[in-house]
Amino acid sequence: MAKSIATANNLQIMFDEFGHPFFLFKDQAKKKRLVGIEAIKFHPKGFSNNRRGVNQSHILAARAVASILRSSIGPCGMDKILVSPDGDLTATNDGATILEKMDVGHPIAKLMVELSKSQDEETGDGTTGVVVLSGALLQQAEFLLERGIHPVKIADGFDQASQIVCRHLDSISEKYPAVSDNKELLIQTAMTTLNSKIASRCVRQLAEIAVDAVLSVANFETKDVNFEMIKIVTKPGGSLEDSMLVKGVIIDKDFSHDQMKRVSDFVVLYSTSLLDSISLLKAMTANEVKDAKIAILTCPFEPPKPKTKAKFEISTVEDYQKLFEYEQATFVEMINEVKKCGANLVCCQWGFDDEANHLLMMHGLNAVRWVGGSEIELVAIATNGRIVPRFSELTPEKLGRAGIVRSLKFGTTDASMLAVENCPDRRVVTILLRGATELIVDEVKRSLHDALCVVRNLIKDDRIVYGGGSAEISCALKLYSEAEKAEGLEQYSFRAFSQALEDIPLALAENAGLLPMQTLADLKAVHVRENKPHFGVPSLANSVGDMKAEKVFETLIGKKQQVMLATQVARMILRIDDVRSMSDNSSYPEIE
Repeated sequence: MAKSIATANNLQIMFDEFGHPFFLFKDQAKKKRLVGIEAIKFHPKGFSNNRRGVNQSHILAARAVASILRSSIGPCGMDKILVSPDGDLTATNDGATILEKMDVGHPIAKLMVELSKSQDEETGDGTTGVVVLSGALLQQAEFLLERGIHPVKIADGFDQASQIVCRHLDSISEKYPAVSDNKELLIQTAMTTLNSKIASRCVRQLAEIAVDAVLSVANFETKDVNFEMIKIVTKPGGSLEDSMLVKGVIIDKDFSHDQMKRVSDFVVLYSTSLLDSISLLKAMTANEVKDAKIAILTCPFEPPKPKTKAKFEISTVEDYQKLFEYEQATFVEMINEVKKCGANLVCCQWGFDDEANHLLMMHGLNAVRWVGGSEIELVAIATNGRIVPRFSELTPEKLGRAGIVRSLKFGTTDASMLAVENCPDRRVVTILLRGATELIVDEVKRSLHDALCVVRNLIKDDRIVYGGGSAEISCALKLYSEAEKAEGLEQYSFRAFSQALEDIPLALAENAGLLPMQTLADLKAVHVRENKPHFGVPSLANSVGDMKAEKVFETLIGKKQQVMLATQVARMILRIDDVRSMSDNSSYPEIE
């Protein structure tokens, strides 16, 4: 039950059953808008999606978004289920996904959504922490505003504090120069990211998949990772342990005809009439094509059609039979041209009818139809083949090569995929993710994307800091010492920034079921006594954990990006004293 404390005539502070405060204002619904410091500090109408008279508090609107994500941070963070207007469900604890699916109407809250997107685009991880940190900075800024400090002074102090924090992160980071040879470090860093996800049940396996995928496409000379060479395919119905990495391309299609899964031996047996029962059985049950020579077509694999509109009048059965025989003979000629080039598999972006499909099978030419454009490009890159836009341009030099093309079966359904493996170009890889439901595999895909980004960041900058809030506590203590040296108003901003950094380990401890303030006090005491920046919030019952011993790593580039982006958004919000709706004239003040 909510409890209240009477304060001023127009303000009442209420507390919910969890002890969290909220404010009730008298007759605030009648006000159109607030400007200046009042617009930054107070919360007249609450957090809503009403666009008429945008008069909500800037700080509390941003804090409302941060409070939504606070319970999802860390390895013990909780997931959220988001329901779309169409009834589609999304279960996730990824900050960027949660905010992307939310219906946010407040313009300041939209800045927090964009903040999470920016973090996701830049580093791929830390989307929840950057929003929580920005909300904590604004909460501390509100206390300074109430003490009469100008918002511009606070913003400038935050900017100086962020620079101190980034320099301190550089000083406490550890460098692993031979990162390409230190695969275990990459795996442990990826595991740190995956431990907070639903994929934590098989975290080691997925971390190894992510590391192997990135190392396959990474260029260590330029420190660049081309994610376009990594394809992620999902297939519900299995378990997470069934996920695997394929050094090649997985096409979400099967052979166009079921009997095409027989290798070319069946064609030889059929043509020579040596129908030995055992050999025939082996040929019919084989589901792979070895030493594949692939014709990659982006043109329709069918008889040519008139370029202009034409009309054929067929009045007799004989005329129809002649047309049918012509189309069949033309298609057989096309098949022979493909086989003359040496191809034994056709990968076509377009389709062909059942009659053509039957002819392909009878002539022993395997085919895959309706292959997506992105898959066609990956097949061409992996097999060193050339995409053929016109059938007349097909030559033996343009064929792609693959050691094996095999069919992957899933469960008792007819759903199958083709795996093109043992390709000349080993840079193209495909990750196949399995899971019980569509919700699970989608969340595992998002989690694996974060792990891929973390490994990429470590290749770009091979320096790490330790997780569990240890880096934030070390930076907070550094800012406390810098605040003692400062002489101007920036000392208050330094202390506020320091307390905002402490909100990260507080949230981690709260989500882990620990006593937040007691855990933070113990960790700060250990940091001061031991002078080691790798003690943080553990996921177990202890209040102090050695993140170095537990191998909880975070990339330096990702941590610095969190601090810089959170500070920039907090400074922007502090410098906004008015929000006007350009499409609603009622939000403008009347001119007397």
